[in-house]
Order: sequence, then structure tokens, then C-alpha cells
Amino acid sequence: MIKKYFEKLQIALLAISSMITTVTIFLIVIFLFSYGIKFFTNSSIEKGYDIVVHESNPIQKLSPVILQQIFDQEYTFWHEVGGNQDSLEILHFEDLPNYYTEEQMGAEFELVGACITDYLSKHPNAITIIPSININSSFKGKIVEVASIKFADVFTTQKWFPTSKPIALFGILPMIIGTLLVSFGAIVLALPFGIACAIYMAEIMKSKWRKYLKPTIELLAGIPSVVYGFFGLVVIVPIIKNVFHLEVGETALAGSIILAIMALPTIITITEDAIQNVPNSVREASLSLGASKWQTILYVVLPFAKNGIITATVLGIGRAIGETMAVLMVTGNSAIIPNSFLQPVRTIPATIAAELGEAPFGGTHFQALFTLGCILFLFSMGINLYVNYTSRSKN
Repeated sequence: MIKKYFEKLQIALLAISSMITTVTIFLIVIFLFSYGIKFFTNSSIEKGYDIVVHESNPIQKLSPVILQQIFDQEYTFWHEVGGNQDSLEILHFEDLPNYYTEEQMGAEFELVGACITDYLSKHPNAITIIPSININSSFKGKIVEVASIKFADVFTTQKWFPTSKPIALFGILPMIIGTLLVSFGAIVLALPFGIACAIYMAEIMKSKWRKYLKPTIELLAGIPSVVYGFFGLVVIVPIIKNVFHLEVGETALAGSIILAIMALPTIITITEDAIQNVPNSVREASLSLGASKWQTILYVVLPFAKNGIITATVLGIGRAIGETMAVLMVTGNSAIIPNSFLQPVRTIPATIAAELGEAPFGGTHFQALFTLGCILFLFSMGINLYVNYTSRSKN
């Protein structure tokens, strides 16, 4: 009787443990996406400031990208942004003391609104940014509505300036391309070596040596990523710089090589297990039909173990996509769209690791990093779903 109740208690504890784990993961996902979605409801303009123009200006609303281009002086006429034919003039708030004295602006800058009104009356084609607290009854200008951050702009804009003043830009396209480029390069480098090593261990190497080599390779997966990063920074980066005659060696190629080394233990171990699980009867049947050992490996064993090899490959990609510190140390951390593997890049995990500690909690920059986390989560989930699909496939 006691044994029966003890077994029921064990089952109940296992069920509770599974439920707690599932609920925890579910809550983490909700927390991640709640902050990520909030990002698209915000404005790119710094909180507590407003964009203002003369009250006769027909402009009502501007997008963050256009505003940034205006303040970068990429536009010189209002008609280029949907306004009239007049020239466009920019007044930077910090330049206001060049036009008005301290007495005119007030000891506590309480008269700045009146100064801006006076400036706009004399320069009706001007645009400026002003603290919201200075917009009072004396202010006669017009506040321009800043469009909220759009999904399309985030995925098509090539500029990532999360702390830019007065308008921040959150173009995540360079990080997505950088992540995919480094991951693709890592798999191209790691897959041939990993499969070749797995074939040698499973089909050629003597068992007495295999039992020592395989645990050694599996131990490589336990080395901290920062150690790989130091190795890449000290050894691989200088080699790439000297061989290709570059100014800096921190490139996408360096990140791909490091990630390939880090992915090798996963690819080798899972591929070797898949090859070992091929029944000996399949090999014997092939050999009895006159096939050589290499023909049997190439045309019989590998096709039979293809599901395991695909699983190893995809899990290796998952390791590459989610890696942070090693990539941060050797890729240059430059948020630009690269034209080749010999240019610096920035990946999504590296961006989150580098900027999350400096982003104001709950701010737009903070939420933008959570949006990057959502994208990374979707990448990883897609990889895991594909692994499950290929593992259950019978063909």
C-alpha cells in the first residue's frame, strides 16, 4: 500500500515539474513578445520633445525615416517631403542661444516657446525640435505628428541608430543579414569536415580509438564561447587580416570560422550516431552485391542516415544563429549590410548583448532589442520545428 502511494506521489511530482516547466517557458515567451510588440506602438522621437514648424506650413505628419533625413540635410526643399515649394531650413535647439539672449530665453528656459514662435515668424520655412514642457500658451507654431514605427520600415531600413538625436532609426535589416551570412558561412565550413570526421569514426576508425576520440570531441562543446572568441581574436583575425590584406581582420569570415569550430562537435556527434545506427545487414547486403566499402558508405550508409545528418546540420545552424560572445569579439560589430565575407558585420545576438545593458528600461531602444529577440526566437523555433519534421520523416 505504501509503495502504491509512493508511486502515485512520484507521478504527481513529475506532472507538477512538467507543468511548472511548460508554464515558465510559456510565460517567458509572452514576456518577450509583449515588449517586442510594444515597440511598434512607439514614436522614434525622443520622449519629451516635439517637432514644430510654422503654423502656415501644410505638413501635418512625417515618418521617422524622413525626419532623420531632414535633420541630416538630405532634403533642401519642403516639396520633397510633401510640402510647398519653399526651401527647408533647420533650427537645432542647441543653436538657439546664437539668436536669443539668456534674458530672452529665461533663467529656467521658460520663455523658449516664445523664442521659437518669434524665430518661426521670421523664418516660416524652418523646422526644429523643442522640449514639450516649453509648448505653452505663448507658442504659436504647429506640432508635426511623428508617425509610429512601422513594421515595413524596421525590416527595410538599413540604418541602426537607436540613440540618434532627435530621431532614432531602428533598421534591423543589417543584423538579420549579418546573422544569416555568418551562420551560412559557418555551416558551409563545418558540414564537410563534420560529416567526413563522423564517417571516419563510424566506418573506418578502430573501436578502441573511437571510445577515446568521441568523448574528447563531445567535450569541445563544453568550452565557453568566450574562449573561442579569444582564440579567434588572437589567431584567426590576424591571419585573415594578413592573408587578404585588410585594414581590420574582424569580419564575417572570422565569425563563420569560429562558429564552424563551435558547431563541429554537434555535427560530428549526431552524424556519427546516425551512421552507427545503420543496420549491419544493410552494409552486408551492399557488399555482397559487389559494392566496395567506399561505394557502400557513399550510396547506402549515408542515404540511410540522411535524417540524422539533416538533424545534425540544422542543430549546428541553431548553435551558430544563437551564439553571442564569440561572434561579438571577432566580427567587428558593425551594423552595415556587408557585400562579402571580408567585411565587418553585426549579428542579432551580439547586438542584444552589446546594447541591452545601456538601453533605458522600458524605452523604445529597450523594446527594439526585445523585437530582435523575438526574431531570433522565431528563427530558432523554425529550426527546431524543421528538426522534428525531418526526424519523424520516414523517407
